[in-house]
Amino acid sequence: MDYIEVKNLKRSFKVNKNEDFHALKGISFAVKKGEIFGLLGPNGAGKTTTMKILSTMLAPTDGTAKVMGFDTFGQEDEVREHINFVFGGERSLYWRLSAYDNLAYFADLYKIPLSRQKEEIPRLLKLVGLEDTGNKLVEKFSKGMKQRLQTARALLNDPEIIFLDEPSIGLDPIGARELRELIRKLADNGTTIVLTTHYLAEAEELCDRIAIINKGEIVALDTVAGLQNLLSVERRQEIIRRKEIENGERKRQKLEVNLEDIYVELLGGD
Repeated sequence: MDYIEVKNLKRSFKVNKNEDFHALKGISFAVKKGEIFGLLGPNGAGKTTTMKILSTMLAPTDGTAKVMGFDTFGQEDEVREHINFVFGGERSLYWRLSAYDNLAYFADLYKIPLSRQKEEIPRLLKLVGLEDTGNKLVEKFSKGMKQRLQTARALLNDPEIIFLDEPSIGLDPIGARELRELIRKLADNGTTIVLTTHYLAEAEELCDRIAIINKGEIVALDTVAGLQNLLSVERRQEIIRRKEIENGERKRQKLEVNLEDIYVELLGGD
C-alpha cells in the first residue's frame, strides 16, 4: 500500500480581487512505506504548499491527497494519528524550558500517559544524541541541537510518516551530518519520510526517489540514477567535459553527472 497518494493536487491563493496565484497545478505522486522521498525545487515552486496539505495544515483547491488511506482534508484527525512534521527555521520549541520539559509539554498535548513519558522521553533524547543535555535550557542549544530536539518532538506520537521541510537549513556541516544520520536511522527503522531541501548533495545522499517541482508542476520524478537518464549521453558527456575544464589540475578524480547537474539542466540552467 502506498502510504501517501497524491492525485491531480491543486492549490490557488488569492493575490488580489482579480488574480489568483496557482501554487500547485495538478501534481501527482505516491510514496511507499519506509521510503525517503525528496521534493526539490526553487523557492515558490510549491514544495512547502504540498507539505502543508499533506500534514493537514492547508486545504487543497482541487484534487486529492491521501495519507494512510485517509483524506488530508475531511479526515484530518485520522491522518494526524499517523504523522508528524519538522519545519526548518520555525520556532516550535520553548527556549526557556529544558529539552526534557519541552518533550514533556508536547507529550501532554498528545495525551501520552506520564508513566510512558518517563520511558519515552529519555529514549528519544538518546535517539537524537541529546541524552546528556536533557536538563539544559533550549536557549543554550546550537541550531543543530534544536533541530534534533524538534525531530525528537516529532517522534513523540510514534508517527509512521514524518514531513521534514528544509530541516537542515542554517545548520553547520557537523549539525547537518548528524541530522542526515538521524534521518537514515529513522528510515531504517521503517519510518516514511518526505523531505524538502535546497541542499542537492543531501537529497542525493538520502532520498530513494526525488520529485523535482517547478512553478507548481512536477517536471521529473525518479531515483537519482533514473533522473540521469533524462539527459542524453551526449549532454552528460558535455557536462563532464565542462567539469574537467573547471576542475583543471586541482584534482585528478573521476567526474560524474550528479543531482545538481540534473537539477540545473531540468530547470533551464546553462
